[in-house]
Amino acid sequence: MKKTRVIAVANQKGGVGKTTTAINLATALAAVGETVLILDIDAQGNASTGLGVSAAARKLTSYDVIMGEASFAEAAIATRIPNLAVIPASVDLAGVEMELSQAPNRAFRLRDALARHRVDVTRGDGVHYNFILIDCPPSLNVVTINAMTAADAVLVPLQCEFFALEGLTQLMRTVDLVKGSLNPALEIQGIVLTMYDQRNNLSDQVAMDVRTHLGDKVYATVIPRNVRVSEAPSFGKPALLYDHKCSGSQAYMRLASEVLQRERTRLAA
Repeated sequence: MKKTRVIAVANQKGGVGKTTTAINLATALAAVGETVLILDIDAQGNASTGLGVSAAARKLTSYDVIMGEASFAEAAIATRIPNLAVIPASVDLAGVEMELSQAPNRAFRLRDALARHRVDVTRGDGVHYNFILIDCPPSLNVVTINAMTAADAVLVPLQCEFFALEGLTQLMRTVDLVKGSLNPALEIQGIVLTMYDQRNNLSDQVAMDVRTHLGDKVYATVIPRNVRVSEAPSFGKPALLYDHKCSGSQAYMRLASEVLQRERTRLAA
């Protein structure tokens, strides 16, 4: 049984395709036989909705997991996609910051829950996942810090626009702080350029600037602006299920291939 790879999908700027990337990358990985869990820790619950999990079906959520009131196995819900499960989010997550303000080890709640899950799997009480993708909220709050503390790596969706570069600098600084004080093993899995518009010169300029500064940390795959990808969540489906032939779906399949190749390279090293 290979070790679960935990990846936090994070960007404190909203509207950059973070949740879209989380659910479609997870779907693409599941499609090639990887067992995947999406851990939705955004109080908006968009990843849960985008996978067709209604509010009524969210009996236990990531809030219960973080607060130590439920295990991964108890909270996980199977999706219509084989090999893909989700621990849904709820609005209760919005109050976690205040609830944990005086709690000891408040940055380690998710890491501790993950450790308990690994013990449960060893005992045969839970599903082993090859990948756990954590869909973080669009802010650098205690919930996001929990995700980075629990994760092996951070995957950063970056919208191809000027102001996205400023947000990336702040995020990289946060990753360095978490690595320095909470999780020394944390690394950048990669940066994926999203919402690329080939008709817009600015998209090309942003892509060039990011690649110049960050080199091979940036994935070769670029996610284009695509109407079908935008429509898919309203039907409770990932884009790959809604229209697997559209340019956005095909891009996420290529991204999954790159992620797996980077994992193979990492393990070989």
